[in-house]
Amino acid sequence: MATNTLQSLHHHSTSRRVDSRATPATFPTTLFLQPNNPTISISSNSLSTTPFPSSSATSVSETTMTKIFETLETHLTNQDFRQADEETRRLIIELSGEAAVKRGYVFFSEVQFIQDSELKMIDLLWKQHSNNKFGYSIQKKIWRKCRRDFTKFFIKVGWMKKLDTEVVQYNYKAFPNEFIWEISENSDSPPEGHLPLTNALRGTQLLNCIFNHPAFDNGEDDDDESDEGGGSGGGVFTKPLSNTTGFKTDYSF
Repeated sequence: MATNTLQSLHHHSTSRRVDSRATPATFPTTLFLQPNNPTISISSNSLSTTPFPSSSATSVSETTMTKIFETLETHLTNQDFRQADEETRRLIIELSGEAAVKRGYVFFSEVQFIQDSELKMIDLLWKQHSNNKFGYSIQKKIWRKCRRDFTKFFIKVGWMKKLDTEVVQYNYKAFPNEFIWEISENSDSPPEGHLPLTNALRGTQLLNCIFNHPAFDNGEDDDDESDEGGGSGGGVFTKPLSNTTGFKTDYSF
């Protein structure tokens, strides 16, 4: 049965291709790992500049769109952010195509095959049920304020913890117990942008591709976005995770 939220968001849906969504041979092979799949090695190749394909053919019915996202909406309506995060991870795999579903994880290059309407729907549901605290577009704004520096971004959204050492050091939080799954009014409430989680700690290409997807292209200028200092104004650039602040490489989500 279609919910009011999904009905109201249906006008964002445009079309969906019927194709294999196969990975282009020109892309490097950095992977999106699920939490229970730590054995895949990750390359450090930079992002391809191959443009996102345009939408075409076969429109999505309201019933189909509702069915795809109703589980996510149910978890978010119930404020069950832990299960909503798992469902978001599953959706990213499913919407990336048959090849991703078959292998159980996503090549970052496959993000281009997710329709604008699909990523927008995920984002809108997260924002609507968190009072605009969670969602990919919220995370992108924080990332841009950090001058696209993933090290600063991870600290800002609470994916890392400061260690009790004489020298300033951070470590990756352990999944899932060290993450915050409830919104509260006290100091234990998660920071803005804390969810959804995306396994970027073994490489940031997947999250980079999501942030740069046309679904979140609002034409904003980057010149005056930084509140973190550093970097040069304007232009599109991405800073990968650095080891300059003593990050340990023991991470699990």
